[in-house]
Amino acid sequence: MNKSFSTVIILCAGIIAFSLTSCNNDRISSDVIQNPNTANGKGDLSQLPSFKFVEESHDFGKIMQGETVSYPFKFKNAGKSDLIISDVSTSCGCTVPSFPKAPIHPGQDGAIKVSFNSAGKHGFQNKNIVIVANTQPNTFILRIKAEVMMASSQN
Repeated sequence: MNKSFSTVIILCAGIIAFSLTSCNNDRISSDVIQNPNTANGKGDLSQLPSFKFVEESHDFGKIMQGETVSYPFKFKNAGKSDLIISDVSTSCGCTVPSFPKAPIHPGQDGAIKVSFNSAGKHGFQNKNIVIVANTQPNTFILRIKAEVMMASSQN
């Protein structure tokens, strides 16, 4: 009886741990994104939202190792329907994005803020930020770069 009780406790703890770590409330479910385009690309694109970014890449220039820098990629919804960003992912854990969770109405401005932590990095760094939205195409790539300089030790 004690062995089976222990097994049940361990199983319950594992399920609770999995459910707590697998949730990500920062993303919008993809089923709320309505994209009237068809899989063959022949749908009506005239009513879709679209990104119009001020800049699609940013160069932080030379930064010191360990420094964290940020940049807001500003954009406008240049389309004719609400723009919904469902996910923003990066090519490295050192790069963290934040993005609007609410729909961006036609003509409305928004920004995707990207922070880069240079700890443990050195030399030239190029990072991609992949945006998934209800646009056509449904992914858009932004880029950041920097040259991470190591601090010289003085004796």
